Amino acid sequence: MFDLHVHSTLSDGELIPSEIARRMAAIGNEGVAITDHADFSNTSIIMDGLRRLQDVRDDYEVEMIFGVEITHVPPELIGKAVELAWREGAEIVVVHGETIVEPVKERTNEAAVQEEIDILAHPGLIDTKTAEIAASNGIYLEISARNGHSLTNGHVANIAKDAGCELVINTDAHSPSDFINDALARKILEGAGVKDVDKVFENNRRVFRRRRK
Repeated sequence: MFDLHVHSTLSDGELIPSEIARRMAAIGNEGVAITDHADFSNTSIIMDGLRRLQDVRDDYEVEMIFGVEITHVPPELIGKAVELAWREGAEIVVVHGETIVEPVKERTNEAAVQEEIDILAHPGLIDTKTAEIAASNGIYLEISARNGHSLTNGHVANIAKDAGCELVINTDAHSPSDFINDALARKILEGAGVKDVDKVFENNRRVFRRRRK
């Protein structure tokens, strides 16, 4: 599995990147994107820390890419936050979508899919029109393994199918207990009603390979 949404101690995760890599390798995963929670106050700090790993990451047991999850930024500022992330050297950009278990501001999903991002994370009760915009812009919707965020996985899968939008599966991991392997990821996708599970795995791989510099 290539997990494209994991948090480290550079935001609110429990593990430093090296331990994330070791634990991912131990459960048989191939790659991980560290995407810490970011806004205008800490994007440069996150990317400065993660850049220090770029020159040595080939010596780790799993492949790694580094980026941010733009989180709770007002919808009208998401574009500026995305621009900042790319400018600061992010290799992958995720936006924290309108999950039903957090007070994410309305229109976050709509604003996010109009920007140059890779993934709209846990997009909650996303509507078909927004998913269609995501599809036209090559943005993936996330099926989430995380408690709470996963409550709308079935809805997200159905909307993605109707809109012709591609899916990825990620953990949004904050602690070691959040990590999953291929077998559990497959069950989560099947539980959400996804028919072509292998295609979702390939989407994760495709995004990772596209962004690995």
